[in-house]
Amino acid sequence: MPIQSINPVNGQLIRNYPADDDITINKKIESAQRAWLDWRAIPKGEKAMFLTNTAKVLRERKTDLALLMAMEMGKPLKDGNSEIEKCASVCEYYAANGEAYLEDREVATEATKSFVSFQPLGIVLAIMPWNFPFWQAFRFIAPGLMAGNCGILKHSSNVPGCALAIEEVLLQAGFPENVFQTLLIDSKTTSKVIAHPLVKAVTITGSTQAGMKVAEQAAGLLKKSVLELGGSDPYLILEDADLELAAEVCAQSRLINNGQSCIAAKRFIVAESVEREFLERFVVCMAAKHTGNPLDADTELGPMARVDLRDELHTQVQENIKAGAKCILGGSIPKAEGEHAFYTPTILTGIKKGMPAYEEETFGPVASVFTAKDTVDAIRIANDTSFGLGSAVFTQNIQEGERIAKYELQAGCSFVNSLVKSDPRLPFGGINHSGFGRELGIFGIHEFVNIKTVYVR
Repeated sequence: MPIQSINPVNGQLIRNYPADDDITINKKIESAQRAWLDWRAIPKGEKAMFLTNTAKVLRERKTDLALLMAMEMGKPLKDGNSEIEKCASVCEYYAANGEAYLEDREVATEATKSFVSFQPLGIVLAIMPWNFPFWQAFRFIAPGLMAGNCGILKHSSNVPGCALAIEEVLLQAGFPENVFQTLLIDSKTTSKVIAHPLVKAVTITGSTQAGMKVAEQAAGLLKKSVLELGGSDPYLILEDADLELAAEVCAQSRLINNGQSCIAAKRFIVAESVEREFLERFVVCMAAKHTGNPLDADTELGPMARVDLRDELHTQVQENIKAGAKCILGGSIPKAEGEHAFYTPTILTGIKKGMPAYEEETFGPVASVFTAKDTVDAIRIANDTSFGLGSAVFTQNIQEGERIAKYELQAGCSFVNSLVKSDPRLPFGGINHSGFGRELGIFGIHEFVNIKTVYVR
């Protein structure tokens, strides 16, 4: 079966791509192994040069790469341009800092010399999602290749054009052939790649269910894995919050990437005393986003990536309403001709335990609002989840906000008066059902290396 690229705006087929068969898969993995034997020995300064070149190529191709994302998964052009710029920045970050992060660390012992060395593992498989088709891949590629590993990419089946473009960019930047390769395969075939003896580790960004399957297989084969999975990020709006700022930031976070982001705000936990005023502002901010064709320059909110995902989201909304939630904005599928996978910005209030929005991730432009009696209650609601990716708190008491972020919110990252976002300089990842391991920063480059002790008497 071919892998299809379908435009979510109109449902039209963009292109069919032939899937890689078993022979092709094995040839690519074997060629990656041969490439690794040379790549691992290349000086880190030269590796950094390739990453610097990659940043340059990404910026040169920003327009056509953003267009590709708009066509394949509906990302507005300006968001696509920002995504490519972020990919360039992570390449530059590891080009500038990777060598220092990988330097030997001497440790004083009774030996003549003892130190810790960071050595590459070999081939790492990256299983990536469609929502940020370039950024998700490059936040693995930059540290992974800098560390001396080779990469194999299994991208989401609805963005094959983006997957192949990533490989093209790296070759255009001068990376040796086969250091990084794209496999066009379905999810069922992925298990064969994980099981291949030359594949040493695997990283996945995706749903909790997909991550569990990958982790189970990798653990059974004693292979390292890093999981960045789903999230249901809570944003706490406390009594003393700047409500204008909170409403603007919360709407921005909820609707970024058409609402399809693991670290987008999902649950808005509002102090009872300010809930009415916050909602008035929040509705205005959510409704103000211009929805339209992602190819239009003024579009802020495009379609969801696929019709089936939109329909699943709408079902979730309807189930919450049936359970007693109130829909104060949106909650409908646009009926206008040609609007294929769009969904209206939606706000649900009165969310209580037992409702789907209390337990599940809503992956689309739907905001779920919870009422908290006070700060203690808000923290309780925030932590009453199986997820643990991002979180945020809005308060004008910065010291208290920092305390809550550091000690109280159970998540991989917590922000104060700001939306949750990934940054090449800071580690990123989750706990509980949001996964384990870290990407980015110094911690990200150390995930897929052999942290090796060397002892010389």
